[in-house]
Amino acid sequence: MATVAETSGRGSLSLHGLGVICGLTAGVWLGAAEAPTKLVNAGFSPFAISLCMVAGVFTARWTFPTLLKGTGYVFADLAEKKHLIVWALLAGALWAVANTLTVFAIRDVGLAVAFPLWNTNSLIGLLWGRVLFRELEGASAKNIIRVVVGAIAIVIAAVMLGFSTLHDGSSTGHHALGGIFAAVGASLMWGTMYVPYRKAYLSGMNPLSFVTAFTVGELGTVFALTLALDGGLHSSAFQILHLRGVVFWLFLGGFVWVVGDLFQQFAAKYLGIGRGIPLSNTNQLWGLAWGALVFGELATADRPHKLLVMAGSVVMILGALAISTAVASGREDSSKNEAVLRECERYNLNYYRTLAALGGDEFGGRDERRRWWDYAIVLVATGVFVWLGVRAIVPPLAMNLHWIVALGVILALSLAAGSWALWRRTRFS
Repeated sequence: MATVAETSGRGSLSLHGLGVICGLTAGVWLGAAEAPTKLVNAGFSPFAISLCMVAGVFTARWTFPTLLKGTGYVFADLAEKKHLIVWALLAGALWAVANTLTVFAIRDVGLAVAFPLWNTNSLIGLLWGRVLFRELEGASAKNIIRVVVGAIAIVIAAVMLGFSTLHDGSSTGHHALGGIFAAVGASLMWGTMYVPYRKAYLSGMNPLSFVTAFTVGELGTVFALTLALDGGLHSSAFQILHLRGVVFWLFLGGFVWVVGDLFQQFAAKYLGIGRGIPLSNTNQLWGLAWGALVFGELATADRPHKLLVMAGSVVMILGALAISTAVASGREDSSKNEAVLRECERYNLNYYRTLAALGGDEFGGRDERRRWWDYAIVLVATGVFVWLGVRAIVPPLAMNLHWIVALGVILALSLAAGSWALWRRTRFS
């Protein structure tokens, strides 16, 4: 097995720098993933929207780990850390509940209000990281200020960007209070969901292995919610599956979300949830870009609201910059290593191997060969998207195709940069 030092020799990029790249890339992709949920305004049940997106998530989540590492690698990782499977299932269940709540929130108060409310999950994650995993312990006062103030700045900026679209009163529905509660509930669910994330990575699990178990929890939970709360087998969720022209876009939204979430997972691993999650929550900026440039949400905005957009964007960039420059000190790394030691003692794990894994070098000698079923999984997943895609219809929404292309290019460039950095530094470990 390669040592951490040898791994470092693969490239000059530090783990902190890698985490920053992953967090910012996650923001770009997570921001784009919310656009298909605008279909909820076409009269579809929030459960239908959520179930179809999660079906796309499920398909993509099994594809990427298989493509990048192979099922042999993933299942060996899970088998070595069986105790983390239940944590991954729990995280998936929390995500499913939160995602369903976000669709209710979008329906009742609009994306502009709901997005900043549920993005306060970064502050909840920051609190859990400090209380449970001793994040920021031993950090300098300057770094603590950068992380805390940066996280708060990103939340404030999200609120500013959200209110910038409330210029005509059309974003708030008749059930505004319920929508606000739904968004806040999603924030609590997502903020708590990061606890299993950090626990898994302090135990040396690869994010690609974690999300493979995670997806079983999320699909099972959203399916159960649909059966219990949306009319059982008569739910509109099962009726929408026959509208393949619509389902494709929800599957695509789930696919885009998975890409963003994978980078968010790597950011949480290499930066911790206190730093990684706020960076990924810059998705509000990209979500606004899609809303304003593609769907024309700011077309009738007046000058004050446009100034609010500019100010919010600057505040968010400054917040991300503050967190990006808060490089962990030696004392903070020692506190993290003590947290790793506690996990190793609790679950009888090899401390040095786990520490190497946290540095991006887990399972250096494990078989990563692709077998026939690996290729079959990828082909089936690709076939599902192609089958739905050829029957897809353009959603009944006014869209600017030029900005779709421009933002699509940004998505591709960010994916290339993030993937290259992960490959050069850790081989997706």
